[in-house]
Amino acid sequence: MPWRDRRLYTELMLARSIQSFLEHSPASRVTFADRGIPDTLCYARLIGVANHEAIQRACERYRYAPRVFIAPPWREIYETDSERTQDFDEAVRTYDVMFQVYEECGYELIELPRVSPGERAEFVLEQVG
Repeated sequence: MPWRDRRLYTELMLARSIQSFLEHSPASRVTFADRGIPDTLCYARLIGVANHEAIQRACERYRYAPRVFIAPPWREIYETDSERTQDFDEAVRTYDVMFQVYEECGYELIELPRVSPGERAEFVLEQVG
């Protein structure tokens, strides 16, 4: 768990993100990833891991498509459960850092609209053409 050894957790998160990237690259068709390597940099910043150089190098080396979809916090539908333990304020902070990290990494961010899942899917498909 992350709270037992934050540095080790971050290293494992990075290794698994790189592994996933390599397993799915190159892609012969449009492929979506729920999380990316920059998420590890976001997480490291949020929990105060001091040394980001290895993560930043990975962000530079392993590149996704230039446009990234990002889901803003949405208070009306936000819930916590056994897997999602962040309260809403922490989710907002995470979103802010995530947005900043992906921009710093040179990605164009496209915010998902606050609409039904079907309408979101249509929006995404329109964006990827």
